[in-house]
Amino acid sequence: MLDINFIHKNVDLICKNCEQRRVHVDIASLLKLDDQRRNLQQQIDGLRAERNSASKIKPSSDEIVHLRKVSEQIKQLKNDMLEIQDEYNNLLLSVPNMTHPDSPIGGEEDFTVLETRGTIPTFDFEPKDHEILMTDLDIIDFERGAKVTGTKFYYYKNDMVRLNQALLNYGFDILEKHAFTLLETPDMAKQNIIVGAGFNPRGEETNIYSIENTDLSLIGTAEITVLGYHKDEILDLSNGPKKYAAISHCFRTEAGSYGRTSKGLYRVHQFTKLEMFIFCTPEESETAHKKLLAIEKEICDGLGLAYQVIDVATADLGAPTYRKFDIEAYMTMKNGYGEITSTSNCTDYQARQMNIKYKKNDGTTEFVNTLNGTAIVLSRFPIAIMEQFQQEDGSVLIPKVLQKYFLKERIEKR
Repeated sequence: MLDINFIHKNVDLICKNCEQRRVHVDIASLLKLDDQRRNLQQQIDGLRAERNSASKIKPSSDEIVHLRKVSEQIKQLKNDMLEIQDEYNNLLLSVPNMTHPDSPIGGEEDFTVLETRGTIPTFDFEPKDHEILMTDLDIIDFERGAKVTGTKFYYYKNDMVRLNQALLNYGFDILEKHAFTLLETPDMAKQNIIVGAGFNPRGEETNIYSIENTDLSLIGTAEITVLGYHKDEILDLSNGPKKYAAISHCFRTEAGSYGRTSKGLYRVHQFTKLEMFIFCTPEESETAHKKLLAIEKEICDGLGLAYQVIDVATADLGAPTYRKFDIEAYMTMKNGYGEITSTSNCTDYQARQMNIKYKKNDGTTEFVNTLNGTAIVLSRFPIAIMEQFQQEDGSVLIPKVLQKYFLKERIEKR
């Protein structure tokens, strides 16, 4: 969340930012509620001070009656505070982060292409999409996934299981080389952790599966659980940023995501992901973001994928995100590019809500900056590999960097 004092001092800037992100927030109501909140708190503090002062001496009977009235007043003011606190919190959390001045302004289609890498494959045969290829190779089963769990669930089979492990091992080796600490996180988190990460775990607009009759929800990304790892802590960043590479299962409702461009594995309800996450100082934030993008490019270049890097437009940014870069790999199913990784700089937006700080050289503390980025995701990466490396006989070549883990050069019909 943003600092409420910053909002008070920069109302026009905040309103313009919300407009560019196409987010409607009643800033005037938020500030009015904050004024009411502060006024109530001042009254409560004043009455508490009066009560504490009186408690230092033996009160008379009249003073006892007065102190009881003071306690009742405090209780009533607290109730008044509670009545406006939820609305205040909801409005404050709905104010998005500020936006990088270089981010393109507009909607989903208004991104800027920063770079194109690799060579788009050309085929002297009619290429297939990954769903057809994988079904023919008997390495995926959507039909039984739907029977057991529901639409957009699936079973990986045979060589696909081994390929997924190869992709993860490849990712682990690269991230360990870059001094990331490996984590395997829980697949669930408490509501306050999910809210603090900038996700909505309840309500019609949620993309999160909640566990009935509990305070828990299934996570949509390990970004949530790694962020929660250091909740309410003061970090020592004197030796540089804290860098984590976290593996988890991810669960998303993907409500309303249907059609040709979401077929097969492109939008599914469950997948495994290796996520990068960085805690750093504000001064290191821009450099860290570029580093995450560089690692994502290193991973994709090593696999030999054709892809483009885009700077995501303002209205397509999540609330915590200051700036976001996506890598989109070429996909036959789209006859174009589809997202396989993203990396976001969230500045201190998440850390403020989660109370994660670092100690400065002068002994004071300040909120950290948080950044995240996809290293490997076992839904989108297989799409790119299957569709870019398919052969006329229906087999799929394995990228050379994966062969030492996979122990074969191709996937073919058993």
